[in-house]
This record gives sequence, C-alpha cells and structure tokens, in this order.
Amino acid sequence: MPTNEFHQPIGPSLVGWSPPPVPPATELAGRTVRLAPMHPPTDAPRLFDAFTDAPDSLWTYLAFGPCVDEHALEQALAALCDSPERRPFTVVVDDLPVGFLAYIRIAAEHGVLEIGSLAFSPALQRTTAATETVSLLIANAFDQGYRRVEWKCDDLNAPSRAAALRFGFRYEGTFRNAITYKGRSRDTAWFSITDDEWPALRAAHDAWLAPDNFDADGRQLTRLNAPCRD
Repeated sequence: MPTNEFHQPIGPSLVGWSPPPVPPATELAGRTVRLAPMHPPTDAPRLFDAFTDAPDSLWTYLAFGPCVDEHALEQALAALCDSPERRPFTVVVDDLPVGFLAYIRIAAEHGVLEIGSLAFSPALQRTTAATETVSLLIANAFDQGYRRVEWKCDDLNAPSRAAALRFGFRYEGTFRNAITYKGRSRDTAWFSITDDEWPALRAAHDAWLAPDNFDADGRQLTRLNAPCRD
C-alpha cells in the first residue's frame, strides 16, 4: 500500500487517468436489443402499451408508477430525462419499445455512475435481451473510462438484489433510512463493479451472450456465471 511523506497509508495513484465524459446520448446496439436515447413524447405511448399487462407490483420499488395513462407516463419519463446527472434509454426489441433504464447519479469527475430507474415489461423480463440490456450499459461505462458502476435498490427488493449478484455486482452494505419515496422509508442496498473487476466479468457476460450458448428454441445452455461476491 502506498504511503505519503508522513508515512500514512493512502489510496492508489491515479496518474494517467483522466475523468471520462458524461455518457453521450447515443444509441447502443447488441445482438438482441437496441438501447435508444429516451424521447418521452414518442416513447411514452408505445411503452404504455408494453406495460398494459404488467401487474401493479412491477412499480412497487420504483419512485413513480403505476401510470394511469400515456400522459402520466410521458410526464414521469420527462422528469427522468430532466437532469444532467441522468442518461435514460428506451429498450427496443424487434423495433418495439419494451422497457427503460438509465445511467443515474453520473459523477464523471470521479469516474462513477449508477444503473437505475429500471422497468422491464413482461415481454422483456427473463429474456436474453434483458440480460444484454444491462450488460451493454455496464460495458459502455467502462469502455468510456469509468472506474465504478453502481447498482442500488430497496433492501427489500429481493429480485433486484438477486439480479445485481447475477451480473457480478459486489454487495457493499445497506444504508438504513437512506431515502423516502411513495410515503415510506427505504433502506438502500449498495452494489458495485470496479474497473479492475470488469475484465473477468466481461468474459463471463460475453460467454453467456454468445449465440452458441443457446439452443434452437433460444434457451440458455449454461447460466450466467459471473464471478460475483456477496
């Protein structure tokens, strides 16, 4: 461990590293999915249709929703877009919007951002495209020079916690009474991937997403075996 002139331990040097830009509002494309910069006026009506058959429980751990009509959803998405610290994307499969998520809490000066505000419609859930969606955002952040990608969720949101571990995020702890939303208190579970962990994780993601990992009916042959830590 490095020390300073006072023989105190200090963090590793960042010589050679420079802060990355805020992720640009550009499309990201994978084998099964396309992530388009969100445009609420045109995206909201089609997303509303995608979520028509979704149970209200899908919105329990989001800061907004369920939305009663297209206008309400457009307003919610517009609020998501209305911050320089967020970069939201609409998830598109076969030219149909089927969900959304965002980079949030972007702190480019520190090389840190979070993936959040995630809502996947029933048509997207538990699909290859759903996994590729998150993998694309993680890879894009590290490709641009970010040092840390975060995942945070309500500590009671078991599916989100499980998803974080599946993708290889490391559990860091729970912040008690961290925020309030929808008239209730939230303990927030923190997860992260750092740039030194990503190469091994990326190899696991790429292996899972490879076409030869799926049979003729599109079923996975092996599970995503990211070397996650709890």
